[in-house]
Amino acid sequence: MELFLTALLILSAAALATALLATLASFRPPSAANCRAANCLGSCCAALGCLTGLCAVAAGPWDTTMVLELPWGLPIGALVLGLDPLSRIFLLPVFGLGMVCALSGGLSLRHTSPREHNLGAHWFFYLLLLLGMAVVMSARDAVLFLLAWEIMSLAPFFLIDFNDGDSKVRDASWVYLVAAHLGAVALIAFFGLLWQSAGTTSLAALQGGAALREAGPGVLTALFILAVLGFGAKAGLAPLHVWLPEAHPAAPGHVSALLSGAMINAGLYGLIRSLNVLSAPGAAPEWWGWSLLLLGLATGLMGILKALAQSNLKRLLAYSSVENMGLMFMGVGAGLIGQTSGNAWIALLGFAGALLHMLNHAGFKGLLFLCAGEVLHATGTVHMELLGGLQKRLPLLGAAFALGAAAIACLPPLSGFAGEFVLALAMLDGPALPGVERQIGLLLALAGLALISGLAAALYAKAYGITFLGEARTGFAANAHAMSWRTLWPLALPALACVAGGLLAPLFFGLASLTALNAAPLPDGLISGALEVKAQAQSSLGMVSLLGAAGLCLALALLLGRRFLLRRRGASGARTAQSVQTWGCGFQAGTARIQYTDASFSEPLAKVFAPVMGLKVRRHQVSGLFPSRAALNVTAPDRLRSGLFTPLFEAVERLCNACKIIQHGKIHLYILYILATVVGLLVWGLHT
Repeated sequence: MELFLTALLILSAAALATALLATLASFRPPSAANCRAANCLGSCCAALGCLTGLCAVAAGPWDTTMVLELPWGLPIGALVLGLDPLSRIFLLPVFGLGMVCALSGGLSLRHTSPREHNLGAHWFFYLLLLLGMAVVMSARDAVLFLLAWEIMSLAPFFLIDFNDGDSKVRDASWVYLVAAHLGAVALIAFFGLLWQSAGTTSLAALQGGAALREAGPGVLTALFILAVLGFGAKAGLAPLHVWLPEAHPAAPGHVSALLSGAMINAGLYGLIRSLNVLSAPGAAPEWWGWSLLLLGLATGLMGILKALAQSNLKRLLAYSSVENMGLMFMGVGAGLIGQTSGNAWIALLGFAGALLHMLNHAGFKGLLFLCAGEVLHATGTVHMELLGGLQKRLPLLGAAFALGAAAIACLPPLSGFAGEFVLALAMLDGPALPGVERQIGLLLALAGLALISGLAAALYAKAYGITFLGEARTGFAANAHAMSWRTLWPLALPALACVAGGLLAPLFFGLASLTALNAAPLPDGLISGALEVKAQAQSSLGMVSLLGAAGLCLALALLLGRRFLLRRRGASGARTAQSVQTWGCGFQAGTARIQYTDASFSEPLAKVFAPVMGLKVRRHQVSGLFPSRAALNVTAPDRLRSGLFTPLFEAVERLCNACKIIQHGKIHLYILYILATVVGLLVWGLHT
């Protein structure tokens, strides 16, 4: 536990140091030396703190619980930190991806102009985000949890607003801020009601649901709904996802990777932790599980269909994050259904599949967002219709993106296949549930999972093919500057995680299942059955990993053999080689205009899903003997944002503007406000 505290102290000290550099940069003329110092200090200290945190998470047996209590100066709550299996597994992406993003961000920002950006401030908020996430995952008191949650929610606002000269970036950052704090309101209500019902803010005392045993079903229902709203808003659960497609494209690449791969996991963590607080093992109402399963399925389908219609690469990845969070919530829902129905197979594999997919998602989504950031840096755009042919100009970056795309598309033997394989195994046991309606419901969820996986494969075939294959469509791609391995080497770490997550799937599943048994404990009668399920699933994953490793070795051997034969043939025939014009079937004037575009790729799917998802197709048909240039556009406007959240955000803005009337600069009135507040609190205290 001392090592974990050391990691927090390193991050805190680095945050103070970068804040000092940011302050100096604000009062002095812009200096390149100050900018370089802030960038080096922030990135290196963030990486060092995260490395120390990884060592702390890995230290000791995985199933142990370590608690550290420190002095606390507030009249309510306590400064109690703890590491249990659930905290450990969620801290792995925080520290692992935090280190990778810090290194990648330090390399990408090394040539930043000090007149445009204050890197001291940027790294201060980056370190603050890491601190907030680490404390959220380890807090053992509700007050400490809420304070850390607010820090974690506030820091991304300044990170997203990095390029604040762009009005779209400013709008995206404000959308995120409003959405984050609307979710925070639900969490404050959740913990307030929990405190009132249980009489304590200690999460350790609340664990197991014993403190809420006397609470009525109405109170438990309200707590469950508030938890889903508050934590679902952070996770991007539909219809609370509107901030994700806005924030991720606006943020720098390393920030987008950290937000998508680590921060949104806090929503899943909070929900699993709260479920253990609200009910005893197997005692949760059955409709809780079905609600989470259906919400997850709807979120996954909506996210993947919206992603298929996107032309902005980073927005595509953002909607893909929504889809993957939907899969995790499906796993949690299936686990609850298994608990309440007494099915150890569904209960264990549901929760373990969600946790395993969370780990894998951090690896491949972090890799893809970092690649998208490098594409933006090399070309100046992430609009896929303006790109193409980047594999020839940026081969290392293209290979890294292809690996991440294959992993997220659920192709064996990579990491994405392992997580979705476990989720599918959980739902395959649907016929064992009592009642035809339950059996049909879980099998339909399995069909939905298969549909989402198939659409994901099509999505990333589009993303990689349109962006990296073919010929350059515009000057953005044709003039892309080359990138060496010295800039891209941090991408090797998440790329390695994509491979290791598949080849070592039994090991990671063992960690996920052990965590699931600790964080979502089963009733006593199901524990022995759960251990048998764990052994069977590990055996199946081991067979898949073994076959995948053999196939991967065979593919590498064939590629190396082909390369050797081509080199040998070229050396032997070097003297007789001739340049001969090939026959092009009457056509040898191919251009980038005859290639598939992102719109033409999405158009067949738009015909099927347009009524449901609001996809709009606009065509300019070819006509006449000498037709003009034709065009095809496919868009997917988010009706939830335009119809629901935009009016809500505008109402919040009007309310904030109306509150400006109290900010008048008259000190005596400010003192009057304070006095009135104190008197009101005293009256309320005497009344209660």
